[in-house]
Amino acid sequence: MSQRSSPIGTVWDVRPILEPRSIALIGASRQPNSVGYLLLENLLLGGYTGVIYPVNPHAHAIRGIRAYPSVEALPETVELAIIAVPAPAVASVLETCGRVGIHAAIVISAGFKEIGPEGAVREAELRRIAQQYGIVLLGPNCLGVMNTDAAIRLNATFGQAMARGGNIGFISQSGALCAAVLDYTRAQGIGLSKVISLGNKAGATELDFLVYLWQDPQTSVIALYIEELSDGRRFLELAQLITSESPPTKPILALKAGRTSAGARAVASHTGSLAGSDEVYQALFTQAGILRADTVEDLFEYAVAFANQPLPQGTRVAIVTNAGGPGIMAADTCVQHGLEVPTLPESLRLRDRCHLPEHAAVTNPVDLIADARSERYGCVLQALLEEPSVDALLVLFVPIPTADMEAITEVILQAAQQRRKPILTCFMGVIDVAPAKERLRAAGVPCYDFPEDAARALAAMAQYRRWIERPRTGYRSFPSDAERVRQLLATAPRTPYGFIPEDIAFRVLELYGFPLLPWDTAASPEEAVEKAERLGYPLALKVLSPDVVHKFDIGGVILNVDSAHAVAAAFERIRSAIAEHAPQARFHGVLLQRMGQRGVELILGMKRDPQFGPILMAGLGGIYVEVFRDVAFRIAPLRERSAYQMLTSIRSAAVLQGARGQLPADLDAAAECILRLSQLAVEQPQIEELDINPLLVYPKGNGAAVVDVRIAVTAPDSSA
Repeated sequence: MSQRSSPIGTVWDVRPILEPRSIALIGASRQPNSVGYLLLENLLLGGYTGVIYPVNPHAHAIRGIRAYPSVEALPETVELAIIAVPAPAVASVLETCGRVGIHAAIVISAGFKEIGPEGAVREAELRRIAQQYGIVLLGPNCLGVMNTDAAIRLNATFGQAMARGGNIGFISQSGALCAAVLDYTRAQGIGLSKVISLGNKAGATELDFLVYLWQDPQTSVIALYIEELSDGRRFLELAQLITSESPPTKPILALKAGRTSAGARAVASHTGSLAGSDEVYQALFTQAGILRADTVEDLFEYAVAFANQPLPQGTRVAIVTNAGGPGIMAADTCVQHGLEVPTLPESLRLRDRCHLPEHAAVTNPVDLIADARSERYGCVLQALLEEPSVDALLVLFVPIPTADMEAITEVILQAAQQRRKPILTCFMGVIDVAPAKERLRAAGVPCYDFPEDAARALAAMAQYRRWIERPRTGYRSFPSDAERVRQLLATAPRTPYGFIPEDIAFRVLELYGFPLLPWDTAASPEEAVEKAERLGYPLALKVLSPDVVHKFDIGGVILNVDSAHAVAAAFERIRSAIAEHAPQARFHGVLLQRMGQRGVELILGMKRDPQFGPILMAGLGGIYVEVFRDVAFRIAPLRERSAYQMLTSIRSAAVLQGARGQLPADLDAAAECILRLSQLAVEQPQIEELDINPLLVYPKGNGAAVVDVRIAVTAPDSSA
């Protein structure tokens, strides 16, 4: 079977790509340094345990192995075809594979969508053929795959030696980066279980290989290099299952390329302008429990720690060093990344227990000073492993002539073998400490070049521990009139940007239970006075016109109107302002709204992303939203706890929590508004963008109120 079921639906069964018992290498070559030659060489040198059939119509044998003129001439139906022929010939070869019953293929060849329209047509044909014959297809334009399992020993790449065996699975969307990573991990002694270069993803995607690595007993950590995702919402669902929701849970580490976007289109809403690609991916990683790395080096430094050490039970770190400066550097980085470096308890009596000199520091960091020998290290490490107020150890060593580096390395290894707590090390230097580093790494004790690297890796482990132990909350649903809202949105007039009139937008929020200030509309001064007497004073009057976007700019908003006479006058002033500054605009009257009390101003927003669906935003609102950009993003639907996290993760969270003697804001009311927005966004797919700005949040227990809202919808005849 080429496909199989999974918790996220049907996925490609990629086992024949990573665990084939037989391979047809189509395009095998006798020309040294050609792709077809290097692929065969790597299969042989890597020790592949299956059967290899080189396919070349012009060769009787290659590297001493009998070659076959065509796929049809093979003596058996193989499990995997590796295709390395010129791009124009790939479709024909793939179709032949399908006809003879080969159901898995890796297309190494380039010359497809990456070169432009002509290549995109070729790639679409490959996709069609793969679907027709049920072929699980990797590529085209990829480096290939590796499987270091001793029972398989598959190196189906060109130009790369076999990776060292390990338990880190790596998926990359860049073949060039994949090649560089293989070189880097060999140099650093980092072991890998599987390596997958996705290429153009005409068939199998990161989802299919994630399902495989999740269930792979030889993979305990998954590392990703991402440029873009094939299905963002399924990826989110799957990643949540892998990282915390369904055994066997495994950490996922990701390096995402493209943090900035150049030439982005202008958008009319605040949410649209703030919700860039990187913000969306950051929201995805946060909700999925994925740990983000900033560099390739960070990616694998984190991975090595996860792959070899137990997770810390908490955030309390003890630092042991033979030099003060590195200890301070490690402590600073720990604190900056959410770890604690607590003062060690007097009950440890480290100085007496371990016979430390008077000028050694025993608080934390524990500075054993420059002449520290292995006995000091060993005694202190054992005491800290037994100390319940310590969750993890960072062990630093600076080489000096009097230090017995081999003996110190040995006592660290003995401590790590107990596996009571994670132990990460840093042996500073390059040449002198190289043998010790290699020995530590070979034994599964991560050893870093600088203290900050070790501290960041430990912080990532603590972050993952918090993720898997977090309180779980469900999805909250509110009463609403979803069908009436659909009718309103379908029939509402729209501005050129797609925004509907503000009174209809207010009505939409009312039907979803948002707290609104009392409001109404009026088409004449007389009607405005009548409505004002019912609403109460003071009031804000705003122009109602489908053609006016920025009301304030042209005098379309008047605030603090406090009498019937002032209401009539304000109505006429707004009508005159529109006639003067926007003579072509349609004038439908005014919206009257009771002025709200002072409160913390937030912005809530939504933008519909083609990959991920509705993206929610919450943060500091009012007129400074574009200046400070103090907002958080999440992907809807939103769990209850996530709404609170959006509010507490922004830089100005202290304002909501009662900074400088102010009363704490009503976080419950604000979080409920976020959850109502999540429900609205999911149930009304025709809403393209939405801004609530500001949402006034009153002191705790006093609720919140929507002041302004803008809703943009898709055209009635467009797809949702």
